[in-house]
Amino acid sequence: MKLKYLVLIALTPLILIFDQLTKLYIDRSMKLYQSIPVIDGLFSITYLRNRGAAFSFLSEASWRLPFFILATVVALIAILIAFRKLRDDQGLAAVSLTMILSGAVGNLIDRVRMGEVIDFLDVYWRTYHWPAFNVADSAICVGVALLALDMFREEKRLKGEPVAT
Repeated sequence: MKLKYLVLIALTPLILIFDQLTKLYIDRSMKLYQSIPVIDGLFSITYLRNRGAAFSFLSEASWRLPFFILATVVALIAILIAFRKLRDDQGLAAVSLTMILSGAVGNLIDRVRMGEVIDFLDVYWRTYHWPAFNVADSAICVGVALLALDMFREEKRLKGEPVAT
């Protein structure tokens, strides 16, 4: 079996299980809007539910749920197509696409199951809050950053420039 498929088969369940278990733990052990400071003035565990996307985008739209489910399914298909086209030497791209896919599936599970996503990681500085997020969101963001790095390295490789490993 090709390495990229081993990455997909091994990493996806790990991310999904960690994402779903953390959300389940938050849901069962905290009250909605309850906040537990972890690092004063910087980070708290805060139980929130988000009906929209990032920054609560479209949270009040009546058609938001079918839209987000359809958009996620289309994105998953695109990711799988891109994943299938990866060369054997594109391990970082395989990891990044797997992280993006896993995060998307993790949030899709919430949307289908509850119509909204559980968020609980609350990063802030004084009164300035970054929107709360979860493990799935983190996997997507790290995956996108790694994909950008891989694309930069691929561009250098195509130009014949040395690429740091």
